[in-house]
Amino acid sequence: MSVSLLELDTTSSTVALPHFPTTWQAVLWRNWGMIPPERLTRILQCTIAQLNQAAGQLGRSEADPACYELWQTRGYQTIIRQNWHLLSFEQILIALDWDWTQLKFTLKEDDFLWNKLGKAKPLTENPTFRELTATELAATSVLKEKYRNCQKNLLPAKAQPFDFLKTKMVFPLKPGSPDAPLRLIYSYSALYGDPLLDGGENLYPDQLLDEYAANGINALWIQAILYTLIPWFGKTSLSEHAEIRMTNLRRLAQRMSQRGIKLFLYLNEPRAMPQKVFTECCPDWIGASHRQGLFSPCTSLPTVRKALSSAITELFTRIPELGGFFAITMSENPTNCWSHTLFAPPTNCPCCLSRGQAPVIAELLNSMAEGAWQANPKAKIIAWNWGWEKSWDEQVIELLNPGITLMCVSETGLETQCQGIKGMIWDYSISKVGPGPWATRLWNKARTRGLKIMAKIQVNNSWECSAVPYLPVPGLVEKHLRKLSELGIRDLMLSWTLGGYPGGNLKLLKKSVEDSTKQDFGAAADLVLQAFHRFDEAFSQFPFHMVNQIYYGPQNFGPLNQLYPTPTGQRATMLGFPYDDLELWSGNGHYPEGVFESQFQQISDIWQEGLKLLVAAAPLLPAASQLIFEDLRSVSETVYCHFRSSYLQIAFIRRRHLGLKKVQPLLEEEIRLALQMVNLCRKDSRLGFEAGNHYYYTENTLLEKVFNCCYLLENI
Repeated sequence: MSVSLLELDTTSSTVALPHFPTTWQAVLWRNWGMIPPERLTRILQCTIAQLNQAAGQLGRSEADPACYELWQTRGYQTIIRQNWHLLSFEQILIALDWDWTQLKFTLKEDDFLWNKLGKAKPLTENPTFRELTATELAATSVLKEKYRNCQKNLLPAKAQPFDFLKTKMVFPLKPGSPDAPLRLIYSYSALYGDPLLDGGENLYPDQLLDEYAANGINALWIQAILYTLIPWFGKTSLSEHAEIRMTNLRRLAQRMSQRGIKLFLYLNEPRAMPQKVFTECCPDWIGASHRQGLFSPCTSLPTVRKALSSAITELFTRIPELGGFFAITMSENPTNCWSHTLFAPPTNCPCCLSRGQAPVIAELLNSMAEGAWQANPKAKIIAWNWGWEKSWDEQVIELLNPGITLMCVSETGLETQCQGIKGMIWDYSISKVGPGPWATRLWNKARTRGLKIMAKIQVNNSWECSAVPYLPVPGLVEKHLRKLSELGIRDLMLSWTLGGYPGGNLKLLKKSVEDSTKQDFGAAADLVLQAFHRFDEAFSQFPFHMVNQIYYGPQNFGPLNQLYPTPTGQRATMLGFPYDDLELWSGNGHYPEGVFESQFQQISDIWQEGLKLLVAAAPLLPAASQLIFEDLRSVSETVYCHFRSSYLQIAFIRRRHLGLKKVQPLLEEEIRLALQMVNLCRKDSRLGFEAGNHYYYTENTLLEKVFNCCYLLENI
């Protein structure tokens, strides 16, 4: 594979980093302790002696080598993201010790990483080591002194990145009964792209499975790409290592089954493939064409449906412990001939175009379900309506096999109000309590056909702020769960890749907020309940309209996101780089800048009132409650840092043209928040981590934010 198959954006410049004297020093700073020195020397084309001397000039001491492997295997997205504007493709491959095939697969299949990075790689200068000039050496000494000043405000490190993988994370509850409703969740720490090449013990350790069982979770899901498990269209390189994956999948399903947990697959099928695959294996199957030279197998063809169904039969035959699967048929991933039309013009497959969406989608789902049932009649098959359009979604339900369960995002279609400005929820909302009109309409329709129904919700966190294991807004979550219960909704999918923490708000599946708070905090419960009420009130003010704000805004990155003295002109990317794209942050201009700013200020102000109540509660805590209280406090403080930083960033962008006096207080507070987040992360390794994005920030990049703000204070 060559680099030409990955797009380079030669029209877009990289983001400037003037707070470092040279670009190669930025590479050293960001990757120190994450990439082995031997690889850094290859990237920067220097010797170990030169590298260590350069690190010392910046104040860096020798790094702990114990973390290198974890960053490569569990934090590679963080490494890719923080070097995207610094290193070339070739240098990133050195950093990760990967080949081109692995990089391309990861960018394509690791939960839309290529999209998150902007669908193109900025053209970089391939920074390499050189001796510093006298001016650069003097600036480096100043930077070293700033680092030393930061250290004076930092606590000793009690936690290292990924420590949560080896420490107990929850306060377990009693396991649920075997006939309990479905409680389906994604692992808090599992990799997304190709996890089955690993045996599973590292991604799904026994302790984690035990904690899920103790919290009443009876199903976990993982992404499965069918051609990587079963070469159902012919043996090609795409199916390499299929037997390894199948062996590991069965072992994982068996380990879960021993704990009363069923393994579910997310099948986004049939996956589009390069034309070469069709030419070699199945030329008559080719259907709609998509971007990047991909084509769908046309599911209007009986031969395609039969092959797909047979492959699923083989999968469920060989792994009888599987609980079932859920399928998205209109995903961003091109699959069936109609799949991508939510984001593009109608299908260019004449056969499927003449039939319309509903018959094609229903026929595909029925074929997949029949394949699973052929091997396991008890398998639960879930059709997720994500991406279905209102003009034909009820027709799909009319055509579905009655044994299929219909799952809908509960909150879709909810109307929002923000200072008189109306908005609409698509999904991923905790701040606005569902269910919404779309789900209730389709659930009612499904009931008339005898289909079972299910809700997809977010219980622990959402893209409104995903950098914490859970959002401490239990009143909002409890209200949503109660309303679903009143509608007779028993089966729940509790998370996408985010929100799988085995604790937090999951206790609300069994207990009320009041009962669980009294049990957890004893004499301090009343004040903690008051704090929860303030957090609920603050979070309900979140300015939510469709998905632009939650995907592109800064609230998931918080104090990490850097500030710029003049507009960068960069377009924010989905959960990748917020930059300073205030228009996209505010819902593509849906909320006026002043309204948007004041909402985040209000959220952070009210949230701070809740933090003060937690401080007041601390002296009343029983000794047995100290650990769970510290858990709550660190999470609550992190949420505050993210929302407060979002407000400060918005305010800075709106005032940066007015000069230092207008932005100085904002920059000084951003410095305090960045240092506060370093201290929080030094105590709690969960903070800043999310399974689908790995760590949003590291201590290195948070301290770089301090340098960034100091530079602006000196140069605006």
